[in-house]
Amino acid sequence: MTDMGEGVARGPRASFLRRLGAILIDGILLGIVYGILVAVLKGTGYALAILVQIAYFTYFEGGSTGQTIGKRALGIRVYDYSRGGPIGYGRGVLRYIGKIISSIPCLLGFLWMLWDKEKQTWHDKIATTVVVPVESYPVERT
Repeated sequence: MTDMGEGVARGPRASFLRRLGAILIDGILLGIVYGILVAVLKGTGYALAILVQIAYFTYFEGGSTGQTIGKRALGIRVYDYSRGGPIGYGRGVLRYIGKIISSIPCLLGFLWMLWDKEKQTWHDKIATTVVVPVESYPVERT
């Protein structure tokens, strides 16, 4: 365990542009799913689409690789700042809730990484995570 609030993950961080590219890819994929669900199921499709989005980010970011499809395409992953490795599904949900909080004040929580020393967004801080390049923090294959 480290002191002074410093985490285990001390190496490089994913750049703003890589993170932006990953969220755009994920957004396009989820947007297609959203469009199909709403077209087919109308109002119920909207609620189901929200559940799909929560499940998507929880499963992929909380899973063993910490990578959504967009993050995998851009070679980045969510990483536990305190202990290293995957964050687990509980913190995956917490990180998703943090994304909602990050978006409320004109996306300020997402932009926070531009001046934060650890390049953390608000949702990273809430879930105690960082987003890192895979080349520096390889995904362990089991």
